[in-house]
Amino acid sequence: MAAKEPHYSAPAGARGTARPAPTDPQPADHGLVLSGARAVLPTGVVENARISVEGTRIAADAPENAQVVDLTGHWLLPGFVDIHNHGGGGASFSSGTAEQVLTGVRTHRAHGTTTLVVSTVTDDMDVLARQAGLLSELAEQGEIAGIHFEGPFISPCRKGAHSEALLRHPDPAEVRKLVDAARGHAKMVTLATELPGGIESVRLLAEHGVIAAVGHTDATYEQTVAAIDAGATVATHLYNAMPQIGHRAPGPITALLEDERVTVELINDGTHLHPAALQLAFHHAGPDRVAFITDAMDAAGSGDGRFLLGPLEVDVTDGVARLVDGGAIAGSTLTLDRALRRAVTVDRLPVEHAVAALSANPARLLGLYDRVGSLEPGKDADLLVLDADFTLKGVMRKGTWVVAPELA
Repeated sequence: MAAKEPHYSAPAGARGTARPAPTDPQPADHGLVLSGARAVLPTGVVENARISVEGTRIAADAPENAQVVDLTGHWLLPGFVDIHNHGGGGASFSSGTAEQVLTGVRTHRAHGTTTLVVSTVTDDMDVLARQAGLLSELAEQGEIAGIHFEGPFISPCRKGAHSEALLRHPDPAEVRKLVDAARGHAKMVTLATELPGGIESVRLLAEHGVIAAVGHTDATYEQTVAAIDAGATVATHLYNAMPQIGHRAPGPITALLEDERVTVELINDGTHLHPAALQLAFHHAGPDRVAFITDAMDAAGSGDGRFLLGPLEVDVTDGVARLVDGGAIAGSTLTLDRALRRAVTVDRLPVEHAVAALSANPARLLGLYDRVGSLEPGKDADLLVLDADFTLKGVMRKGTWVVAPELA
């Protein structure tokens, strides 16, 4: 891309619907100053904020001859960061071609996810290794932020929408095979750490700078504590696909919530979690240790119908994805703009807490907070514009409009 690209966020008094930007947007002649919005900054919500954009970055000072965009009446947020996402727009990250994967990436980008870690599902090891090679090329091109392997090293007791026939114990040598196939772009591996080889694999991942996530697990409280002590730092979609809390058997949820070293993923779609469970997680983990994820599958952004999740058939009805065989929930059709809107309008979370769970917290977890996750000078110009009702109106990524808002 050219050194200067279109840099702006949406307009305030903007009315009408957002529209996709041109396929090959042209650079803006000058930078932008976004003024008048209610912005969520690291210090909190700031009224009548003034954010400058120059080139691909947020600038400390207004560029010379910058265009001033009035965003009065709108929200200005950092772009979302999704660390757990299997596809969208009818495309699968586990089995799609490069162009199909990009279709899914662009689908979520249009809904505000400017930084995306793509997730695979359980499959044959050679298939996963080949897909990791393809995905690593997209990471090298800057289209995705890395790869998350969810399966095959998970418990058959808590397999969810994974093929039981393809599950295996987390042998460190096989875990290493997937990490190596990702050519330095493996960001996270979900493990049932109580299985043979689980703790050793957690240590291996930690040594290689890859996040070990506890999930699809039948672990006890004590086994989960051991995994955290070995280096596990994420709870894969907390509550889902793990034993529930018992007064004599507190299980993994309690261990994951109470340990300050762990970030807990939550799928805030109204299907995976009761609002009280979400509030419980925020209360015990605190707003700095929650990451909202989509866990989206192909159907996100595509409507109802029949889809594949890995080798398994999935029916999507009224936006809820379930396996054809057995009816288990099979990921989600969520996009992160919907997760935000639900968090602030249904769950009544403070806006700054919801935004942290969508941007800053996952960015820190990935080691990318110096570049993304907040509206600060020097960071990528990844910006979102929403109306007063938290409906997404504009998306900018690295200074270029992905979704250009209608300007009044």
